[in-house]
Amino acid sequence: MTIAELHAEAPSGTTETLTMAAALNRALSDAMLADPSVLVFGEDVGTLGGVFRVTDGLAATFGEKRCFDTPLAESGIIGTAVGMTMGGLRPVVEMQFDAFAYPAFEQIVSHVAKLANRTRGAVRVPMVIRIPFGGGIGGVEHHCDSSEAYYAHTAGLTVVCPSTPQDAYSLLRAAIEHPDPVVFLEPKKLYWSAGEVDTTHVARIGEAAIARSGTDVTLVTYGTSVGIALDAAEVAASEGRSVQVLDVRTLTPCDDETIFAAVRGTGRAVVIAEAAGFASVASELAARIGEYCFEFLAAPVRRVTGFDIPYAPPKLERFTLPDVDRVLDAIDSLNWGDE
Repeated sequence: MTIAELHAEAPSGTTETLTMAAALNRALSDAMLADPSVLVFGEDVGTLGGVFRVTDGLAATFGEKRCFDTPLAESGIIGTAVGMTMGGLRPVVEMQFDAFAYPAFEQIVSHVAKLANRTRGAVRVPMVIRIPFGGGIGGVEHHCDSSEAYYAHTAGLTVVCPSTPQDAYSLLRAAIEHPDPVVFLEPKKLYWSAGEVDTTHVARIGEAAIARSGTDVTLVTYGTSVGIALDAAEVAASEGRSVQVLDVRTLTPCDDETIFAAVRGTGRAVVIAEAAGFASVASELAARIGEYCFEFLAAPVRRVTGFDIPYAPPKLERFTLPDVDRVLDAIDSLNWGDE
């Protein structure tokens, strides 16, 4: 049975338990069913179904004109996609691993991000660049990196990072429908995590979400680190502290309103991210909170990040990425008065 036949038999308005990889696959197939201008291409995304099987079955269902393999040339993949948008198509391209995207960086920064501004809006670039990113899988060199700051720093790009299968589905559908380019960061460690997915749920790019309510401190994070924050919140709760967890979801444009309201409500904030701390997304979040929530803060904003070193090899990865103990230490370092 093809993907289209499976979806036709699924009852509408119901939820399914899907892994994040399966939720992304469902989002791609639903978008391709809904809009014939949507097509998917990249390295090994066709017959193989992608390294992480996110595109599994798409070529068989939609044909090789709408889901196809490309040469091992990332700059060519992105450049081709830009030309396709000018012809009225909506390409979704896959960069096989985060560090594999660097050869395409010039195309992304000079053309994908700037064409709309360069032409005063006459040429829009409605494309999605899917990038498996981050650590936690023991990947060898060039197969794991946290490159979000490069894209978030580049005006003209929208940068999205889901942490749940539901957000993976809903945000990818929103990204494909977006009129401008979206860099869609997919946490590799979470591809096999499972959760309930409602395919009728509509998500809006640019909205953060409260993953856990709390009154004493807000953990601001995204991607794989959301799970670390939730685990730390459970431990902190056993010690009598009420911890709120905020999932940023869209790195740019950043949902300042939700983030600031959350931090002002607790008076304390810890920002958590896998990437190195210097000149990072975590730096920007901490700076914005410090600038716009200063009078509400009982303590300086803390950051828990990866170390400022090249991405660690597989056997050392666990020593460099944020974990529950480091988050709890950051919480403990906040000003708790005489308790």
